[in-house]
Amino acid sequence: MDNRPFILNLILYPLSLLYALVIRTRNWLFNSNILNSKAYSFPVISVGNLTVGGTGKTPHTEYIIALLRKTMKVATLSRGYKRKTSGFLLADGKSTGATLGDEAYQIKRKFPDVAVAVDANRRRGIDKLLNNKELQPLSAIVLDDAFQHRYVEAGLNILITDCNRLFTDDHLLPYGRLREPATNKNRANIIIVSKCPDSFRPMDFRIISKKIAAFPYQTLYFTAYEYAEIYPLFIDAASENPFTKEQLKQQKTTVLAVTGIVSPQAMYDHIKRFTPNCLPMAYPDHYNFKQKDYLAIINNFEAIQTSKIIIITEKDAARVVNDPLFPEQLKAFVYVLPIKIKFLLDQEDKFNQQIQNYVRENTRNKRVSKAKN
Repeated sequence: MDNRPFILNLILYPLSLLYALVIRTRNWLFNSNILNSKAYSFPVISVGNLTVGGTGKTPHTEYIIALLRKTMKVATLSRGYKRKTSGFLLADGKSTGATLGDEAYQIKRKFPDVAVAVDANRRRGIDKLLNNKELQPLSAIVLDDAFQHRYVEAGLNILITDCNRLFTDDHLLPYGRLREPATNKNRANIIIVSKCPDSFRPMDFRIISKKIAAFPYQTLYFTAYEYAEIYPLFIDAASENPFTKEQLKQQKTTVLAVTGIVSPQAMYDHIKRFTPNCLPMAYPDHYNFKQKDYLAIINNFEAIQTSKIIIITEKDAARVVNDPLFPEQLKAFVYVLPIKIKFLLDQEDKFNQQIQNYVRENTRNKRVSKAKN
């Protein structure tokens, strides 16, 4: 915002005031029960944010899925952003990033045994999951990016904010990136400050905690990204001895880092830890690569004269793995850099227990209610 021309800020700020009026009116309608939220006697966990993209919702959703699937049957439901289908869709063996959307397909690839569904109408999506006899007995449904979807009243609301751009320091659209006022954090049961750097000091945690000012009924957590080992995207085309990070470091391999995400800098910084030769090619978030983009990638890759590979994100991998336009000559060189989250301040066990206790208690309540009926 500070880097924008003054005249542009002068135009955008009044628009943000109009946007605020619309959002406050909408929330008032829900708070006054003029518009109805539907609550379920079933564990529904919502993972979302107050800003537009880039806070790490999907890695946190994956963490919760991985946690719960160890002992129970769990499903996930998202809008299916930028998919080329509509209505309710349950992922199967024929699903792609085009039919499900990047994030949902990424989750399905990572957890093939988990029911992954997409539907812009979350009520309908939840009802269809609960009424699908083949999926029973479900223990919980995790909603990805549903904090603003107030037609559903989740039993546990998780709000995520990027430590580099806290919702407390932001402004409403279009002047800033907030979807709704920061005061609406009050709907959250859990607030997670994500993408914390390794250099965080105790003072930094205290400053952020003071800024967020969590209510007594809210639990505040801090997480950071943790990058796993790279792996080839196209197994059939990959070498019998695929690269590892250590090999890239030893051979001083040049990495062409191709990204279509909101904030790729953390990925670039991580790649530079095992090879100083990182050439970024950044595209917009959820970018659908075209023939000309692939030609540009080919040209940049062929210009590299040393040992070389291409590294992309999991989200981009979900989009390009089934793309018929993807160049055959590049497939043997494309690797994926997975990310997962880790909890800081020894908070992992506390978070795990809070999630598991919520699901167990509410699953038990549902069974008691059925028995009474």
